[in-house]
Amino acid sequence: MRSVRARAAIGATLVVAVALVAAGLAVLLVLRANLIDQADLQAEVAAREVAGQLVTGTPYDELELDDEEDHPVQVTDEEGRAVVVSKDLRAITGTGTSGVTPAPSASAGASPSPGDGDDDDADDDDDGSRPGRGEVSSDDPDFSDGTATVDGTTADYRFAAVEATTPDGVTLTVYAGAPLAAEQEAVNTVRGAMLTGLPLLLVVVAGVTWLVTRRALRPVEGIRREMAAITASEDLARRVPEPGSRDEIAALARTTNETLTVLEASVERQRRFVADASHELRSPIASLRTQLEVAEAHPELLDLPGAVADTVRLQVLAADLLLLARLDAGEKPGSATVELGALVREEVSQRTGDRIAVGVEVPQGGAFEVNGSRGQLSRVIGNLLDNAQRHAEGSVAVSVAADGRGVRVEVRDDGAGVPEDERERIFERFVRLDDARSRDDGGAGLGLAIARDVASRHGGTLTVDRAAEGGAAFRLWLPRSA
Repeated sequence: MRSVRARAAIGATLVVAVALVAAGLAVLLVLRANLIDQADLQAEVAAREVAGQLVTGTPYDELELDDEEDHPVQVTDEEGRAVVVSKDLRAITGTGTSGVTPAPSASAGASPSPGDGDDDDADDDDDGSRPGRGEVSSDDPDFSDGTATVDGTTADYRFAAVEATTPDGVTLTVYAGAPLAAEQEAVNTVRGAMLTGLPLLLVVVAGVTWLVTRRALRPVEGIRREMAAITASEDLARRVPEPGSRDEIAALARTTNETLTVLEASVERQRRFVADASHELRSPIASLRTQLEVAEAHPELLDLPGAVADTVRLQVLAADLLLLARLDAGEKPGSATVELGALVREEVSQRTGDRIAVGVEVPQGGAFEVNGSRGQLSRVIGNLLDNAQRHAEGSVAVSVAADGRGVRVEVRDDGAGVPEDERERIFERFVRLDDARSRDDGGAGLGLAIARDVASRHGGTLTVDRAAEGGAAFRLWLPRSA
């Protein structure tokens, strides 16, 4: 039962079994009803034939009772006493009569005799339900199930009761039967065929469902085996087989391969990050250790400013690595309202060590509010200004303006700019277009990567283009606060 194939086969078999049983019962009921309707019609025809003879005044012993074995007949009077029975009828049930022996008044050759006071035609239909003198009832006959013993053989019959009034005013009830043997035989035959064929059909359904499900799930088993092999080998470059069909299993295989591609890229990026981080940390740590060892042996040669610079560089690098780790872990930026114009002015006013004064262009009275983390957005602006300070020749400017449904912050410099084919690469981690200069200035190649990650997590973008001054123009766009 733990197998999908087994559950599918059992489920399909149960559904088919219920459907076939319901359909079989319906067929049997309809068949039985139709056969009983036919028996009712035969019994009614036989009863009306006898009733028709009675209303013409035919004596009891001269009644023509054809097919007495197939259609046994019994005629009763108003007291329920048998007055006429078929010749070979020995016993009968289901008609409500007292027996099959004709009453003394109905001896052979006698004609129906009128009852007392029947000369008055007004009394012929005194209760409004009996047929008139010399008429057969036009109402639907009453039907009942019973048995009859004819010539020593007892069988089931369907009886029809028809009332008739003789010309002398005697109301009689004619019971005529139709055999149910054919109906019972047909129903039994159909039921036996169903009981024989149902198990065989269910076995076929279960087998076909098992085979079809096995064939359909074969690619899933291939995917499972390959995923198990990937897990065991830790080789994320492998991919699961994709079936040529265009069904859900093929879509599952494609999605699995896409997930493996993303996972491989993520793991590779993480490995490069760890390798680059260890490389970046190794240089200042080694430099600081060297200076301290020299100072220990020769205190007069201690390069205190250099040691402080290396320590600051380590501090900045550690802060950048921690921020990237939080961003990779999915840290939410928050939903505080931040006024970018005020934030830019504040960030520029706190910069005291810049070699080039930063020009600020923020329109007065403008509302440039966005939702996010004030600390992270301040870090983005600071990183962009640090990058501009490293590459500018003599001019650095920052501007804030409305841009569609958002706010644009632009940082420009008059340096050499960024080559067009490098404008996406510079946002990768630990990427520096000028390694020697960046390393001397303390840059680790993380500032722009952090800026773009923060912008992305705030629902914005960060791009670079050529500035009007000839250098680089970094444009930060963030959606305006609602």
